[in-house]
Amino acid sequence: MKRVALYSTSNRLRRSPAAAAEPQQPESAPEPTAAAHAAPRAPGRVRSFLRRHPLPLGLAAGAAFALVIVMSHGALAPSQRPLTQQDIDAAVLRTLETKPLPSRAARAYDLLKGSVVRVRGLGGENEPDKDVERSVGTGVVILDNGTILTNLHVVAGAKRLGVVFSDGMESEATIVGTRPEHDLAVIRTASVPDDLVPATLRSTADLRLGDEVVAVGFPFGIGPSVSSGVISGLRREYRSPEGKRLLTNLIQFDAAANPGSSGGPLFTTDGEVVGIVTGILNPAKQAVFIGIGFAVPIENAASAAGVSPF
Repeated sequence: MKRVALYSTSNRLRRSPAAAAEPQQPESAPEPTAAAHAAPRAPGRVRSFLRRHPLPLGLAAGAAFALVIVMSHGALAPSQRPLTQQDIDAAVLRTLETKPLPSRAARAYDLLKGSVVRVRGLGGENEPDKDVERSVGTGVVILDNGTILTNLHVVAGAKRLGVVFSDGMESEATIVGTRPEHDLAVIRTASVPDDLVPATLRSTADLRLGDEVVAVGFPFGIGPSVSSGVISGLRREYRSPEGKRLLTNLIQFDAAANPGSSGGPLFTTDGEVVGIVTGILNPAKQAVFIGIGFAVPIENAASAAGVSPF
């Protein structure tokens, strides 16, 4: 059976049998030109390549199209000029005009408010109901185990002590230390909030007259109430209204304080406690603020609690 050729690489013409019998003279075959081979085969190769690789070619075409779009947009979009210092100053000024910053006292209070507590003296010697609130004062948390600084005269004579934290949580407390010569008491609560953060204490060594300070407490049971002023004196002496106790080395300040503010923190505009409010000057024997308050330096207060941070 005669085999059928699928293709042939020969370019010679078929010859008749008679011609095949004749002696053949060598003749030079014409050299094929590049056009003779490339012209008929190029379209077939391109179609074959496209059939074998449709996905990469599609991706390449998409990428080329996207590049053209991006270059066109870049050419048409206006160029941005660099920011200058005048632009920045104008933006800051516009922000200050539309959104005023909080005061220094407000920022300081935000830092400390979670450490300020209301101290309640419950029941008295002749009061059968132990839940009667006989006195109200202020305290400041200095350790996260519920250790609180306050004034001795706030807790003296109370049958029981109650503390209300800034988040509203209430707990009973007990006295764990006193320092009568500085009118200080250290109390500790039975329980504390999970997120309780103690106050930051600061040395009074570098305090100067005129430094801004803030006081927070529960004057007349209202609060927490915030007032601000300056340090108006250092190393002052103060005798209690009953005349029983002379306190020395006090910080004098003019931020408003009234009964109920006792035991509260006196702190800087950085939110750092420098003293414990302990009394107000009352020449007319009236328990109201006339512009002069006193605070025990935090060094003495911290020592009463067994804490020496400086």
